[in-house]
Amino acid sequence: MNLLNIGWFSTGRDKAARQLLQVVQNKIYQDEIEGKIIFVFSNREQGEAKESDLFFSLVHSYNIPLVTFSYQKFKTLRGKETANWRLEYDREIMKRLSPFTPDLCVLAGYMLIVGDEMCHRYNMINLHPAMPGGPTGTWQEVVWTLIETRAQKSGVMMHLVTPELDRGPLVTYCTYPIRGEPFDKYWRELKKYPISQVKAEPGEKNTLFQLIRQHGLVREFPLIVATLKAFSQGKIRIEAGRVIDDQGKSIPGYDLTQEIDETLRRQGWR
Repeated sequence: MNLLNIGWFSTGRDKAARQLLQVVQNKIYQDEIEGKIIFVFSNREQGEAKESDLFFSLVHSYNIPLVTFSYQKFKTLRGKETANWRLEYDREIMKRLSPFTPDLCVLAGYMLIVGDEMCHRYNMINLHPAMPGGPTGTWQEVVWTLIETRAQKSGVMMHLVTPELDRGPLVTYCTYPIRGEPFDKYWRELKKYPISQVKAEPGEKNTLFQLIRQHGLVREFPLIVATLKAFSQGKIRIEAGRVIDDQGKSIPGYDLTQEIDETLRRQGWR
């Protein structure tokens, strides 16, 4: 089987962006992911921010081709943002990436919404911190929705990037309970106060909020790694906007819950 050619999109805005690239690159070195990152694209350029400059240094240390194109400079040149701004910017990106032919592109902390044309040019996947059919929005909005609806479980998923935000076809996912230990004590405490009061104070410092976020966050990197591993081993692929298994059948997402749980057990997570 040929190596999986991976395109990596990241703004490189924080330490987590560097850590994720390190984790995936190490798994490639260890042959757990049978692939290669053939380019990294960032919507920032050298000198725009300290964190992204650190990210660029990491990319260079791996000898991965780095392509940068500042959206801030693009906006300045174009003047006031217009309805066609996103389309024009994406077209410029695609021109710069034309020498590369990725099998799969990963949005790894890429802080821009991808437009329609680029969604159709590449098979792009993105992480969303919820289970299939779960809440949309930021991770903060997801956690509050789980609390407000008194949900029984949550999860993390990778989905195909489409113009409809967070609603592209499901690619991979894992789920986890948010009931039982260690959650139930904090669900009981929550009954004492209106949710609106909890959101105002203590807000995101609420223990249940932090606990749900912690259990989701610890699964994000393992899910991305397991997803790339599954693609590289031919267990799943994308054809015409559909997820296909190794039998050639269309599937509504590939459940990696058992694999992620096993990874966390090996890491000593409780």
